[in-house]
Amino acid sequence: MGTNRKLLAKGIKYLSGCLPLMAIGPIVINSSFKNEDSPYYPYVLSIGILLSAIAIYLGFKGINTIMKSLFDGNK
Repeated sequence: MGTNRKLLAKGIKYLSGCLPLMAIGPIVINSSFKNEDSPYYPYVLSIGILLSAIAIYLGFKGINTIMKSLFDGNK
């Protein structure tokens, strides 16, 4: 019973992609709410929501991949 190191590294890569997006997404959303009178408001807001959704997906995928590498062994 061992850890699949390649799968573990893949999961950590997903989480390392998630980490900056977890900060950038809310910053962009907050910036868009501060500038509601701007004509670019809906575009900036949708970019922020998209970045946050990608962060959630990558976080889930990374944690799921790490759990598979730890508990499924070398299958």
